[in-house]
Amino acid sequence: MNQQHHILIVEDEDNLRLALADNLRDEGYSVHAVANATDAKLAVAESQPPDLVLLDIMLPDIDGYSLCREWRTAGHTFGVMMLTARVLEDDILRGFEAGADDYLEKPYRLRVLLARAKALLRRGSSFSSNLFPFGEFKLDEKARILYRGTEEIQVTQKEFDLLLYLLRNEGRALSRDELLDSVWGKNIVVDIRTVDNFISSLKQKLRTTSRGFQIQTVRGVGYRLAIEELLDKA
Repeated sequence: MNQQHHILIVEDEDNLRLALADNLRDEGYSVHAVANATDAKLAVAESQPPDLVLLDIMLPDIDGYSLCREWRTAGHTFGVMMLTARVLEDDILRGFEAGADDYLEKPYRLRVLLARAKALLRRGSSFSSNLFPFGEFKLDEKARILYRGTEEIQVTQKEFDLLLYLLRNEGRALSRDELLDSVWGKNIVVDIRTVDNFISSLKQKLRTTSRGFQIQTVRGVGYRLAIEELLDKA
């Protein structure tokens, strides 16, 4: 339930920060909102650790990239969604390299933000078992079987591993390099286009009329498994 989740907002625009905090509280979340990186670091160190941080990049003291990188270096694993008007490809890649889990362009639609926040929060809870339901499909990690309803869908070992990684990172944009390192292995030399070929194959095998999920191409980055809320509300 939402009240179990604590969200930290780091945003220096007063009106935006206050409005976003109110909207999240209306959704049942516990919210702490600050205007700069210094207060954000204090909030993480001294108060209830957040489950998710909504992080502006252009802050008055240090930028959001540096703050996110500092948290990741310190071992913090909470979700980080960057909110920014900086949407050039290099800006987006820099955010993911700093450790962000998602990246949303300003001005954003509130319902889209809420859906993405929910997806990030579910990553640490909904998929704690060996079963991963999505749309009309279900992936059984322990048995290494993909089902549509009760029908078993034949997938290769690497297709299974790739789909599992997408599911474990639901809602997060994943670069091709990350997918190669995580699914094929860092010491394996594989052409980066291999990811595109396997994604294409998975899309063919998962072709369905259901709108419960979608493997989306993230321009300049890679791929993301989109959740139902994003597809319905975007």
